[in-house]
Amino acid sequence: MLLDGKRHVAKLTLGALAELEAVLEAGSLIELVERFEAGRFSTRDVLALLVAGLRGGGWQGTAADLRTVEIGGGPVEAARMAAALLARAFSVPGEA
Repeated sequence: MLLDGKRHVAKLTLGALAELEAVLEAGSLIELVERFEAGRFSTRDVLALLVAGLRGGGWQGTAADLRTVEIGGGPVEAARMAAALLARAFSVPGEA
């Protein structure tokens, strides 16, 4: 993921998922998955997923930091990345 032109790793580790669950208003990760599958996610959902994924990849920033950077590809790419992180976190390795 590109932030202000610099590449960062994003992955939802178990710790990142726990952090994400703690900040969700909806309550559970399953509810978040359901919102993404139905296309009913909010920008807050996207931001929370990206922060958790970036932190899982070693980034030390916060949601406030992410609000002020330029994300490569803009809001559409941010939403795509958030959905991809979520899909990868709940897929079984080796399954299509």
